[in-house]
Amino acid sequence: MMVVTSAKIRRDLRHHLKHTYPDIDFRFHTHMNEVNEDLKIADILITYGEDLTDSHIDSAQNLKWIMVISAGLDRMPLKAIGKRGITVTSARGIHAVPMGEFALAMMLQTAKQSKALIKNEQSGTWDRSPRMTELHGKTLGLLGTGAIGREIARLAKAFNMTVIGLNRSGQQVDHVDRIVTSDQLPLVLKEADFIVSVLPKVKETDQLFTEKEFKLMKEDAILINMGRGNIINETDLLNALKEEEFQHAVLDVFNEEPLPEGHPFWSEKRITVTPHISAITPQYQPRALEIFEHNLKVYRGTKADYINLVDPQKGY
Repeated sequence: MMVVTSAKIRRDLRHHLKHTYPDIDFRFHTHMNEVNEDLKIADILITYGEDLTDSHIDSAQNLKWIMVISAGLDRMPLKAIGKRGITVTSARGIHAVPMGEFALAMMLQTAKQSKALIKNEQSGTWDRSPRMTELHGKTLGLLGTGAIGREIARLAKAFNMTVIGLNRSGQQVDHVDRIVTSDQLPLVLKEADFIVSVLPKVKETDQLFTEKEFKLMKEDAILINMGRGNIINETDLLNALKEEEFQHAVLDVFNEEPLPEGHPFWSEKRITVTPHISAITPQYQPRALEIFEHNLKVYRGTKADYINLVDPQKGY
């Protein structure tokens, strides 16, 4: 059995895999451009999924399983994969801890005016005018209640926040006070002091936030987008902030990445830009490969279910 990687795997994790599974031929590469010959005969591919194309799938005649060590699948050639009947699993859920902490950090940053305080400190300015607020008693509108959303909700409850969760099914989840379905987004926007989106990039989420939605938000509301950039109409966002429809936007994801130099988001005082960094953690690959090892046992015949089995037709 051959396992090929197109993702740069840490040295200690490569050693662990080789030592734990001596009967498996592991071929470690750092990019899809390096794997061409090995991919033709590989049984399993470990990849981030962003550089995998239809032609790679066509050439990988022996490929039976793709382990995507990320949660997003929007760049995957799922149609070609589905036609071949290749099993796909993802690392969905491993981002919960770092992204949960990031969400709370950004909420606290805006509530406690961290950017203004740091700027004043750097300039040696004693200025007590920045308006401090609290998370205590505020309402969090949580768009997406999967593993990441549930972790954000759990942390928010430690600050005595009320959490309204939005999902497609309307199914109740832990740490969320009230669940609404996707068609009830206007209700969330009207009530929430903080709106955090961890929604995926699918057809239903495209341009979810336009002029209409921004006008529904509270004047002092904070919008934090750390899911996918496609949910926001960028022109409408800038106009809404200039018209003071709401207070501030924290953006970790964008329609175009990296965010181009000179983009108006960089200079807008009411926007905090972070470079798609909310999920980064030293524990990223270890957590992803824990899922891989469980699924490897299933692949080899252990009576258990795959973790994060993906339906190529649905895209998740």
